[in-house]
Amino acid sequence: MAGPAQRETILLVDGENIDATLGGSLLGRRPAPEERPRWDRVREYARAVWEQPVRGLFFLNASGQIPMAFVQALTALEFRPVLLSGPSDVKVVDVAILRTLEALAERGHGDVLLASHDGDFAPAVAALLDGPGRRVGVIGFRELVSSQLADLESANGALELFDLEDDVGAFTVALPRIRVIPIERFDPWTLLS
Repeated sequence: MAGPAQRETILLVDGENIDATLGGSLLGRRPAPEERPRWDRVREYARAVWEQPVRGLFFLNASGQIPMAFVQALTALEFRPVLLSGPSDVKVVDVAILRTLEALAERGHGDVLLASHDGDFAPAVAALLDGPGRRVGVIGFRELVSSQLADLESANGALELFDLEDDVGAFTVALPRIRVIPIERFDPWTLLS
């Protein structure tokens, strides 16, 4: 007789969204290599935040050239690269992430972390929040997470928001962000150094 399945966190990474938000909204240009998230840190944070194993799924549009060096690096970091293709008018990464969120809701168990700012995922994330005993979180830049996702956090407090820089510590350099700082996290030395 098999015992209950071990809890795990399913980490879904919308790499295009994170990269576009970082480059377009924060930097105003394509990020330099040292300005990109350290995905090993994201995976480790996902493991540590709920103290359980992580299954990392990194969704990539492979309709054009496949970034094989990046795919190999993700594999070495214990992510499963999900390479997708389709017509140019289809957002294949969004479609695949939505289908995965819907499948997780049907499955009825498993904690979920979504690394994205995209409000298109809000209905599927809301459906996950209806599952009993399931923890659901979003990783991104807190001030840039879509209002549809942020509203899920404030509506019932069930959705947890984790800041990619402040909470996760995914960067090796400080990003040029303007944001509201909770007073308990305010450090005047960051202004004086």
